[in-house]
Amino acid sequence: MSIEGGRFCVKHTDQVMYIPVFQVKSIQLHPATKLTYEVIATAIQHNIDLLFIDQKGFPMGRVWSNQFGSISSIRKNQLAFSQHPTALDWIISILSKKASGQIAVLELLGMLQTTDVATSVEAIQQYQRKIAQQQGKSSLPEAFASMRGFEGSMGRVYFEQLSQLLPDNYRFTKRSKHPATDAFNCLLNYAYGMLYGHCESALIHAGLDPYIGVMHRDEYNRPVLVYDFIEPFRHWADYVVCHLCLQEVVCEEFFEVTLGSYWLGTIGKRILIQSFNDYLHEKVVLEGLQRTRLVHIQLEAQKLASEMKKFNA
Repeated sequence: MSIEGGRFCVKHTDQVMYIPVFQVKSIQLHPATKLTYEVIATAIQHNIDLLFIDQKGFPMGRVWSNQFGSISSIRKNQLAFSQHPTALDWIISILSKKASGQIAVLELLGMLQTTDVATSVEAIQQYQRKIAQQQGKSSLPEAFASMRGFEGSMGRVYFEQLSQLLPDNYRFTKRSKHPATDAFNCLLNYAYGMLYGHCESALIHAGLDPYIGVMHRDEYNRPVLVYDFIEPFRHWADYVVCHLCLQEVVCEEFFEVTLGSYWLGTIGKRILIQSFNDYLHEKVVLEGLQRTRLVHIQLEAQKLASEMKKFNA
């Protein structure tokens, strides 16, 4: 990757693409990617963040302009917020949106597959209500522990039903993370990694410190706010991966399998990255605004940053 004629020049085998700088918001660097100093300098000058992506699809590091956000001005409020009862209300809203997203995916896929998903939907709604009942609890650690339990149970119901909605070749027995033990989880893990990158970028651009979380605040050296913030958007990755499986375009060539562990190969990455990026750039209406899904993530980060700026414990 280089700069030619004021444009990014991307070379892959025999193909050459020229992309105007103003059209690029982020550059994701995968293993074997080569780029010049001019690419890095141009990205910094134009507030384009560079993400270094690991084998699992997760960002392992990034380079960004020192003009991104104003973290120092809101870090104090953000830290106070993470230990304040108001944070509990925010987490409840985050997990409620996650539950609603899971229900939407099940109902849509159930309709496409003519499968009754009512029992699973009702179970998720029950956990959604239990999470809402944590509002007003005086002990935040106890409330968050209960909510993590409800969230885990909700996830088991969701993924068990999701598996039943897939063609036989793509069904799975349980969620397996790193490494994945089947094709579906391998695709989903990589899609989640892409989503993590976008969410972390949105938080940094908004001036928030991704390392000051709320429900996940005790994990050392991890961008724990991203773990909180990502929850309402996970179902987007779920849907894209399910859609690829339902189209039955996923084949053995997508994966590298070693001792029962699945890793996404070059062909699989190309198809999944293109499919998920197309989905994220599709315009949808959320809370009365028609924007791309990627912009909705950015708007949510900006909204949270605005709350931090005016927060007064």
